[in-house]
Amino acid sequence: MHDSRELVEARINRFLRERLPGSLWRNRTPAELALWEAPGEPVPFAQAVNGEFLPFSVGQPWGAPWGTSWFRVRGTVPAAGKGTGPARPELLLDLGFSGDGPGFQAEALVYAPSGEIVKAVEPRNLYVPLRQGPGEPFEFYVEAASNPNIIAGFSYAPTPMGDPATAGGNPLYVFRMADAALLDVETWNLAQDFFTLNGLMHELPLDLPRRHNILRAMERAVNAVDPSDIGGTAAAAREELAEVLSAPASASAHRVHAVGHAHIDSAWLWPVRETVRKVARTFANVLELMEQDPEFVFAASSAQQYAWLKQYYPKLFARVAEQVAAGRFVPAGGMWVEADTNMPGGEAMARQFLAGKRFFLENFGRESEVVWLPDSFGYSAALPQIAKAAGARWFLTQKISWNETNVMPHSTFWWEGIDGSALFTHFPPVDTYNSELSGQELARAQRQYKEKGFANTSLVPFGWGDGGGGPTREMLAAARRTASLEGSPAVALSSPVHFFAVAQAELADPAVWSGELYLEFHRGTYTSQANTKKGNRRSEHLLREAELWAVAASLSAGADYPYDELEQAWHTVLLQQFHDILPGTSIAWVYQEAERNYALVAAGLEILIENSARALLGHGEREAVLNASPFPVAGVAAGGAGPVPEPVPWTWRRSADGWVISSDRLRLTVDGTGLFRSLTDLPGGRDAFLPGRPGNLFQLFRDTPNQWDAWDLDAHYKYSTTDLMQPDAMDLEEGSGGRTLNITRSFGNSAILQRISLSPDGTAVDLEVEVDWHEQQKLLKLAFPLDVHAGQAASEIQFGHVYRPTHANTSWDAARFETVTHRWVHVGEPGYGVAVANDSTYGHDTFRELVGNRTCTTVRLSLLRGPLFPDPTADQGRHSFRFSLRPAAGIAQALAEGYRLNLPLRRISGVSGTSLDPVVVVDNPAVVVEAVKLAEDRSGDVIVRLYEAHGSRAGAEVVVGFAYDDVVATDLLERPAVPGSPLTGRPGAGEPVGLLLRPFELVTLRFRRGAAGV
Repeated sequence: MHDSRELVEARINRFLRERLPGSLWRNRTPAELALWEAPGEPVPFAQAVNGEFLPFSVGQPWGAPWGTSWFRVRGTVPAAGKGTGPARPELLLDLGFSGDGPGFQAEALVYAPSGEIVKAVEPRNLYVPLRQGPGEPFEFYVEAASNPNIIAGFSYAPTPMGDPATAGGNPLYVFRMADAALLDVETWNLAQDFFTLNGLMHELPLDLPRRHNILRAMERAVNAVDPSDIGGTAAAAREELAEVLSAPASASAHRVHAVGHAHIDSAWLWPVRETVRKVARTFANVLELMEQDPEFVFAASSAQQYAWLKQYYPKLFARVAEQVAAGRFVPAGGMWVEADTNMPGGEAMARQFLAGKRFFLENFGRESEVVWLPDSFGYSAALPQIAKAAGARWFLTQKISWNETNVMPHSTFWWEGIDGSALFTHFPPVDTYNSELSGQELARAQRQYKEKGFANTSLVPFGWGDGGGGPTREMLAAARRTASLEGSPAVALSSPVHFFAVAQAELADPAVWSGELYLEFHRGTYTSQANTKKGNRRSEHLLREAELWAVAASLSAGADYPYDELEQAWHTVLLQQFHDILPGTSIAWVYQEAERNYALVAAGLEILIENSARALLGHGEREAVLNASPFPVAGVAAGGAGPVPEPVPWTWRRSADGWVISSDRLRLTVDGTGLFRSLTDLPGGRDAFLPGRPGNLFQLFRDTPNQWDAWDLDAHYKYSTTDLMQPDAMDLEEGSGGRTLNITRSFGNSAILQRISLSPDGTAVDLEVEVDWHEQQKLLKLAFPLDVHAGQAASEIQFGHVYRPTHANTSWDAARFETVTHRWVHVGEPGYGVAVANDSTYGHDTFRELVGNRTCTTVRLSLLRGPLFPDPTADQGRHSFRFSLRPAAGIAQALAEGYRLNLPLRRISGVSGTSLDPVVVVDNPAVVVEAVKLAEDRSGDVIVRLYEAHGSRAGAEVVVGFAYDDVVATDLLERPAVPGSPLTGRPGAGEPVGLLLRPFELVTLRFRRGAAGV
């Protein structure tokens, strides 16, 4: 036979592109439109429906950027008319959609005149069901959002559209269609048949007979269709396809659990207020689809999004709750939002689960055992323990498939955290969380599945996402057709829990991945939008202070505990830890709002702290300091209060070209350019710097990533370096906190003011840095080349630290050229180390380099970037940072430095007392108190969260400053923990509590007060 394959494929493609789509609906009748433009921000239906609606026509422009337009749509349901096959009456609305897919452009929510939500209208989901009979009138109100398409073809070009102040007021869209029509069911099914078969055919090898059988069946189907009567001949065409569609999958076919899903970014290329509406649109679509398909199951994460629905769309929320009870709408993830897991602190990550799971339990009586984070930018090695402490068993993500360099060797495996806790983990090999169940996607899932020969099951999340939208009826049709289809994986509609139960039972001996799941991509997210990162760090520590002092005031002074205020502050902070807010990858509007929110959180918490402090210390004429750190500072006990410490007069001496600053513990030599030439630990006599390699060096780099501006820091940034050597001025300043050496530098359009002093105990160098930053596509780092031969660097993460190589021996090491650190990084060799601590900086690179015949280890902190997309004004303006450099330090000293910088002594004036006994005292500095709070159930029980911080087994005795009846170890939800309690023995009421902890073990203690608390 002559080979006509390519010609036949071309014919089929044109048939699918041009002939078939126009015949899906028949008997089209234009509807009548009227328009009311909402002034300013969105308004509720009850207000909009009473607006003055003016005549509007298809073809007219509408919608200024970020505006809301309400359309009233009236018409009559078409009669059957021409066409004899089954038909479904629908209203078709095209708001002027582009081809970029749903979630990134205009979208709408459709209401009945009663105010009942019907469903959403979006690209690739244009229809609204008409429940009326033929010839009967219908009416809808359509809330249309004219959101600009920020991503616009993924060009990463700077755009003014992310800020309402610069977006302009010109209409963005032209209304294309408002037609009542009849969906030709047979033709629509023919289109679905072709979608599945054509997609499958192109994934099959050319030498496989099955591929050619499908090709010829589709050719016969095209022959059977009369272009002038597609609806009338669709059934005949489907008959030609029946045989190839009914051929069953092989017994060894890969098994796919298809889980309905809609990834909805809580903010990204739209503000939070728009996400609220995206949730309503997506969930309305899902509910409408559930009416059509009784087997459809949908999973959605993020308790925050359900909370918005409950607040703003209570009737829709009630409908969701009904489907949750029926097991068809699955609250997944168990977190408040799909958070970034690199930068939130340990207690914040615990609260993500506590807040999320509490919401699901209180509103649905359901608790998710699956951690669902498909899109976060890497995963902390502390997450397995935190998740397990919240009752999770399983973890899902696909983001690591974005690695630039290395391919993860597993699809399904045990993921082990820093303490030895492990989660059964799945990376969907389909490599997307927005699948439409196409032949290409299903073939990719099968091809990339790593456990072949050991297991044969993977999960595919299907549904439009990022900007929401969710599954469509076309996707469900694809799932039905691939349930058992020769040449294709076998697809079954499923849920996350069902998939994990099957996968775990199937894979007898999973591989183990130990440590962080580092994403070899998006490394700039540790640095972009520095003020938001500072707001997060400051808020986390203010919340610690506010809770600690509120507990103390409640216990000792009978003050009311501010449950509601603290919960609201936590919810704000947790929301802004979403993986496109805290990482710095959203539009300008998001950061304007985030920084306002952080300011409000700070103001509210400062009031709570002030009220608690005065309840504890009384009113008078004295001054005191509060120490919320878990370590003593300047003679003030951890968690206690004391008199204001006297400033220590360090020795300041001019040198030939700079200054020498000394205490009884160290000596710092600063040269005339402001660089650190020497930092000597006086008891040991060792210098932290090599001759000729000074520290405190600001470096400016060109920062022009290949793509994803705010996200990516590409390795080639290192090829363009400017050392900022020459200061503008260097002088001493006498301030309220003592003497500082001030150094100013200017470069480009920016300036740096740095203040250098010693820590209160004279063991560390303290640096305050203020930057007036007006650079774009630049990266500012601060470098400390240290005379330490360190094969690895210890970096703080949640409830512990990780060790990362300082070399680049392997491709995995080389790809990890920028890493995230919380409050400190430590580099050392046996007997000596140096700690570098910070108050708000996350991005670091730590590496070894040869200097002559010696090796030094450089610690560099990434301070600021200037990406142009999606916020062209990112990081422009004033920033402040604090750092400390402590020589002769071990892990214990690094830990103390991190807390000292982030929880400075709080000075309180106008009090009568200057001392306060701590609420909690621990006798082992390796066991750190991370949180003290009252129980979520408002019983008055005291919750104390601790962790082992040195990475070794540790025994400790916990003494509390209040009466209690009993103490139990609990999970993060404050429920009695499973067997394996760290408690040694069973202490009696009020007695010290003995603990024995594994390395990095996290423990939550609940002190039941009962009668003792009365």
